[in-house]
Amino acid sequence: MIHGSIVAIATPMHDDGRVDVEALDRLVDWHIEEGTNAIVAVGTTGESATLEVEEHIAVIQQVVARAAGRVPVIAGTGANSTSEAIELTEAARKVGANAALLVTPYYNKPPQEGLYQHFKAIAEAVDIPQIVYNVPGRTAVDMLPETVARLAKVPGIVGLKEAKGDLDRVRTLLALDLPKSFALLSGDDATARESILLGFHGDISVTANVVPRQMAEMCRAASAGNAELAAEIDAKIAVLHSQLFCEANPIPVKWALEQMGKMGPGIRLPLVPLDSRYHTLVREALQTVGVI
Repeated sequence: MIHGSIVAIATPMHDDGRVDVEALDRLVDWHIEEGTNAIVAVGTTGESATLEVEEHIAVIQQVVARAAGRVPVIAGTGANSTSEAIELTEAARKVGANAALLVTPYYNKPPQEGLYQHFKAIAEAVDIPQIVYNVPGRTAVDMLPETVARLAKVPGIVGLKEAKGDLDRVRTLLALDLPKSFALLSGDDATARESILLGFHGDISVTANVVPRQMAEMCRAASAGNAELAAEIDAKIAVLHSQLFCEANPIPVKWALEQMGKMGPGIRLPLVPLDSRYHTLVREALQTVGVI
């Protein structure tokens, strides 16, 4: 089971928007050295929505090659077209990804039965472990616990990333009769600690882009049931859980990583660099956690 601190890694880009492969390699190495347990390549934070298909697969392949089996690599392959999601997931399998992360279809707002059939079709078409991903704040559709319970019975679907940010939802999911091998992963840094203490298995994290060691230590403490230590670590980095979302992700985290010298300023339209009115806010957060 994939567990612990799983970074939703940002995709470094040059000023002109081209993927900066050398910076990406350095990020992968840094995360592994700092104790990150797994890497999500080309998820929301990796700008999956604006990478061309060929680039999307190339970034996954690059992360797989650089990780070289040191940590699992989870490929973001979701789409609001089932056939496109199948195509991306198969391509990720071919380049060696350990698992796929599939967001609920966005914009077209399928009903619960549509969500079930969508994910079931992908799982039946591609032989790779698949984690389904609920983030209603971005997709305008909320995958309900009953649908998760149905999907957990589908061979190949091995986990859920739940990013609703609602601890009542976390408790409801934990109360389901899910297979013991089914991974429940937070997708909301602000509630990740409490979610893991309640029984979740890890966190797919934006904050881990900036403080990978601290996020790994927090997840490890929470998984061990050490609530006091987990709270102590989390309190020191909690400012990032909020300030890295002062504008739409990944705008703030990419600016933060630029300030840390980890990547250049490149970002793809329609996203733009962090508005100057937020610079002090994010810079002070980075200073608070001691990374600049």
